[in-house]
Amino acid sequence: MKSYRIPSLNNYISISQEFLKWLGFSVVIGVIVGIASAALLASLNWSTYYREANTAIIWLLPIGGLMVGLLYHYYGQSVAKGNNQLLEELNSPKDIIPFKMAPFIFIGTVVSHLFGASVGREGTAVQIGGAIADQFSGWFKLNKIDRKVIILMGISSGFAGLFGTPLAGAIFALEVLLIGKVNYNAIVPCLLVAVISDFISREVAHYMQVPHTHYHIDLVPKMSILNFFYSILAGILFGIVSTFFSKGVRFFGKFSKHISYPPLRPVAGGLIIAILVYFIGTKYIGLGIPTILESFTTTMNPYDFAIKILLTTFCIAFGFKGGEVTPLFFIGATLGSALSLIVPLPISLLAGMGFVAVFSGATNTPIACTFMGIELFGMDGGIYIAIACVTAYLFSGHTGIYTSQIVGNSKTSNHTNQEGNSLGKLT
Repeated sequence: MKSYRIPSLNNYISISQEFLKWLGFSVVIGVIVGIASAALLASLNWSTYYREANTAIIWLLPIGGLMVGLLYHYYGQSVAKGNNQLLEELNSPKDIIPFKMAPFIFIGTVVSHLFGASVGREGTAVQIGGAIADQFSGWFKLNKIDRKVIILMGISSGFAGLFGTPLAGAIFALEVLLIGKVNYNAIVPCLLVAVISDFISREVAHYMQVPHTHYHIDLVPKMSILNFFYSILAGILFGIVSTFFSKGVRFFGKFSKHISYPPLRPVAGGLIIAILVYFIGTKYIGLGIPTILESFTTTMNPYDFAIKILLTTFCIAFGFKGGEVTPLFFIGATLGSALSLIVPLPISLLAGMGFVAVFSGATNTPIACTFMGIELFGMDGGIYIAIACVTAYLFSGHTGIYTSQIVGNSKTSNHTNQEGNSLGKLT
């Protein structure tokens, strides 16, 4: 039987020094990224209100797309990969992430939302956090291991500051790198920086009168055998739908590449989106927060989630900046709400389950998404949320929105790598 020694005084001194080092980095990074997250929330809040009050501005979406396209083509090619660039640096460290990633993605996202693209905001926050945090790697001459932790801290702080979910933010950063593996050596700094970023973001956002959106599941039935299987059924559907999103970006990307001059891709895409919006209205563009909130109280149209998938994957493939997560929330919540027509669970519960489960399937982060559901909706529905998230994760297969994600462990036992080596990137 293996024996364990009580840590010596030197061990405690070493642990304390390590803890204080990461606490210091957490405070600085958390404050900076928290302020940046609040600024992003305020900017997107303004751009959304302005667009909805002046809907004719959507006809300028091709011009906005051209602006963003030119910015990235001539000045931002070194940061054009976005979230995938962060994952690549984590897997194969090469160069410090250029700081310009932060202002470029900020500008690109605000312009995209102002003129009516159907994109999100998570990618923006994560890239801002990663770019800011990685500057400390150069300033303090950090080794490869510490630099990896710093980048994960940037991802964690950006996610937590934007969504107001520090536990999910910390776990997301640890879980997103390798499918099937969690990088626990960074758990302390990621949690510390996530809590600090969330606190600063909330305080600054409250001062700027742009608080985080609050969601509510008003009824959670007692778990039963039937409800257990209903939850699994819903999770399977959420996982399958998440693959449509992941494949959709790649599908439309094949068409966008037929336009050889990259800045013209969002011009063409923006014109098509503007024409579509003229006929179907503004419900499916931008973040879609009002529709997400409505999904918790009203049975949505069975086609709402499909339209959002088409518009968002199209916009991303044609070069508009922002992210995928909030559109995934829209897709999951509206799909869950529509499922109440055939699945005998409360509308708000199904909407909440879909909200995080489609996200889980698309990002391959079931633990983070479960924590996120609990942080946003409360512990009462935690079991339902967890079942939906892990089932969606399994049924999404080895696909995902982050093409630089690496499969650390296969989702199915008959393909498991016994040595624990990476199995390659997503399909």
